[in-house]
Amino acid sequence: MIRVVIVDDQPLVRAGIAMMVNAEKDITVVAEAADGKGALAQVRAERPDVVLMDVRMPGTDGVTATGAVVAEGITAHSGRPVGVIILTTYDLDEAVYAALRAGAVGFLLKDASSTEIVSAIRAVAAGEGWLHPAVTRRLIEEFAARPAQHTAAAREIAQLTPREREVLILVAQGLSNAEVAMRLFISEATVKTHIARVMMKLGVREKAQAVVAAYQSGLVRFPAG
Repeated sequence: MIRVVIVDDQPLVRAGIAMMVNAEKDITVVAEAADGKGALAQVRAERPDVVLMDVRMPGTDGVTATGAVVAEGITAHSGRPVGVIILTTYDLDEAVYAALRAGAVGFLLKDASSTEIVSAIRAVAAGEGWLHPAVTRRLIEEFAARPAQHTAAAREIAQLTPREREVLILVAQGLSNAEVAMRLFISEATVKTHIARVMMKLGVREKAQAVVAAYQSGLVRFPAG
């Protein structure tokens, strides 16, 4: 059973998400919190697989709470690090960048469908990242508009082996680890090893950050239109 903590300062939002999540046979909401401080307390106590974290809340915000969860190295009962998915009503702003730097592994818009929410939870619980398409596109466009960072990303990408680049390109295009393994005729364990090496060479902690670097460097581009 995938265990989830929902964090949002609006009770109706929490209730709505909890209703969608609890409707799934393999996911259950184990706790809720109205701010970052409460979130951290619940995460420490419950050790969930996934946290759905609002960005803007009174008191301790979601970015600060995310950073604390990552810095403390809190693990779920499964042994995996707790995965934080940022919930936002904005498809791009500085809070999204800050959350990514803090260690969030996924982003969802609050108006996302129930299918997308549960898919994101399952992906993150399995150790993968999840970025809402609208967030991804605008995030990459913004990063790509920063010349200094673009140059740095290109230098880091140059360190990758041809196979590591191949894996990163497919991951950046939205394929799961299993789909990458099928496409390249290798095992899923090998894919995970390649991704770990990519993140190490790029100096990032999460797969989502590696995806950003792939677009930022020009290794992967959005199709025209």
